[in-house]
Amino acid sequence: MSVNEGKELRIIGFLCNWCSYAGADTAGVGRFAQPTDLRIVRLPCTGRINPLFIVRAFMNGADGVLVSGCHPRDCHYSEGNFYARRRLEVLKALLPVIGVDPGRFEYTWVSASEGQRWRSVVTSFTEQVHALGPMPGFKSGTSLDMCLCHLDQPQVR
Repeated sequence: MSVNEGKELRIIGFLCNWCSYAGADTAGVGRFAQPTDLRIVRLPCTGRINPLFIVRAFMNGADGVLVSGCHPRDCHYSEGNFYARRRLEVLKALLPVIGVDPGRFEYTWVSASEGQRWRSVVTSFTEQVHALGPMPGFKSGTSLDMCLCHLDQPQVR
């Protein structure tokens, strides 16, 4: 069930395998009604997320990006979510510079037993993205596009 019937947007969710993905699964097993806009990318840990994954998602047409992992001090890999939080805070501050409304990006912590919390996080974020509407496209050939294309190419020495 989409928030706006017939107007499904592209929302990408990067989820930690150990907590948030399991929390989403708990919500599904519990048959909690959830928006269908979210497409999940399962990660071993949010500490492994590169902020460029999020920038790339926006450049490739995502209308919103949600990152969700284990609660602080509850990380399966001890400190992964602390590293993620630092990187994601910096990214959130830089999003307006590249032309992305910071309301289109959010990160949160959801444990495996919090299916109801997962449902509320996804529903509120989806409503927030729907209020902003579809993401305006990036023009190819911009300095950001050139910079990111340069990063994709292997370095030759």
